[in-house]
Amino acid sequence: MLMAALLSGCTDKVIVLDPKGPIGEAQKDLIYLSTILCLIVIVPVLLLTAWVVWRYRDKPGRKAAYKPEWEHNTKLEIIWWTIPILIIIALGTVTVKYTYALEPSKPIESEKEPVTIQVTSLDWKWLFKYPDEGIATVNYVNIPEDVPIRFQLTSETAMNSFWIPQLGGQIYTMSGMAMTLYLQADEPGTYYGSGANFTGEHFAKMTFDVNAMPQEEYDEWVKQAKASGNPLTEEGYEQLKIPGTTGTHTFSSFPKGLFEKVVNQYAVGGSAHRHHGAAPGGESESRKEDAGAKGEHAHTPAASPSPSGGSHHAGH
Repeated sequence: MLMAALLSGCTDKVIVLDPKGPIGEAQKDLIYLSTILCLIVIVPVLLLTAWVVWRYRDKPGRKAAYKPEWEHNTKLEIIWWTIPILIIIALGTVTVKYTYALEPSKPIESEKEPVTIQVTSLDWKWLFKYPDEGIATVNYVNIPEDVPIRFQLTSETAMNSFWIPQLGGQIYTMSGMAMTLYLQADEPGTYYGSGANFTGEHFAKMTFDVNAMPQEEYDEWVKQAKASGNPLTEEGYEQLKIPGTTGTHTFSSFPKGLFEKVVNQYAVGGSAHRHHGAAPGGESESRKEDAGAKGEHAHTPAASPSPSGGSHHAGH
């Protein structure tokens, strides 16, 4: 009944069933297919249960057959064992296929180079860093449409879950680990993002907007962000770490090696856990973060973000 309701015009309220990217679209197909296969078993079982209860109910003059010595029926045994086994085989085959196809760190096939965005979950806010562009944002993220986005994720404190329902499934952000998730938006729009893992008092306010825009508009936004003259300094990041909520912020640069520092904060000897192909300390990432650090040095000392609010949203 729930599925019928969802399929009858309520999908605009269930955004996970209204995907806007290839990953979300494939996951929606898997949801539909798995549900249909399960319904092949569930619906007949529920209907037969209701029929048996009604047919064999106790009443005066009951004419239903009563066979207390009955113990085996080959035809029925074949039916109720064969059908579930075939469904389980089909469901398992489909699940294995989609599991490998949708592995979070598997790059999305595209002629365009992916945009890397480093994500750090804090109490209770999201920090996004663009190592290629040398800029950073808080509580919102801008991306070009029709371009793969490589999210590298970690957590400064408690474990959280990064989720943009219309672009794809969630993935955990874990302290001391780096995860990788590829997503893509196929059309412009503003998509809802949130933390999907309970992390305390202001967990419900850990939401953010994902603004997908044409490449030209994205490039212009990057220029504006770099020209904003509002770098994220070490001191500014320490203030961001203080538990509390905040508005949106845009930073023209960020400290060198900040993402790697967060990932390695508990590591002995500088070795961090890595997962899903993440390489926070790799050569390419160090080069990218160097670019961000150079941008920082070109500006005057920091304007620290205000944990209590204030917006420096320099774009879309």
